[in-house]
Amino acid sequence: MAEDNKKLEQNKRNEEQMSILARSLLTGFIGGIFWSTVGVFLYYFNFSELSPKAFLLRSWLRTDWTSGWLGDLVSIILVGLLSLATALIYYGTLRKVNSMWVGALYGIVLWGIIFYLFQPIFTNVPGVFDLKTDTIVTTLCIYILYGTFIGYSISYDYHDMKMQES
Repeated sequence: MAEDNKKLEQNKRNEEQMSILARSLLTGFIGGIFWSTVGVFLYYFNFSELSPKAFLLRSWLRTDWTSGWLGDLVSIILVGLLSLATALIYYGTLRKVNSMWVGALYGIVLWGIIFYLFQPIFTNVPGVFDLKTDTIVTTLCIYILYGTFIGYSISYDYHDMKMQES
């Protein structure tokens, strides 16, 4: 009888672990959709000279549809899908750290990776030193907010689930 209870408790923990991971991935997808949409609006209101489609579509495709609203929509969805990977990385490495500042730092690191490390891949995007100050500040702020959203949501969910188990 006690052995059956242990198996049931173990199955319950496995289900909860999967639900935390699934919620983390959902958080990543929603965060990518939301913050890339904010990035598109900031591009249209001239706070930034870059939009998500400059990275994801215009670097490889030179067709008419990529410069219109359809290009924005496709790039927003692609950012949401790529954001699954960033949420998974955060979940795997930093979910136990319950601090808003770690998420903000995560966003800064992501900005550095995209704008410095991956810059040669994005042929349509100028280098960081060729960008206007407004663009640098705007994109850095978006990445900080994105990292904070992803990081704090995942960490809070993880710690909340641990508190419920206790």
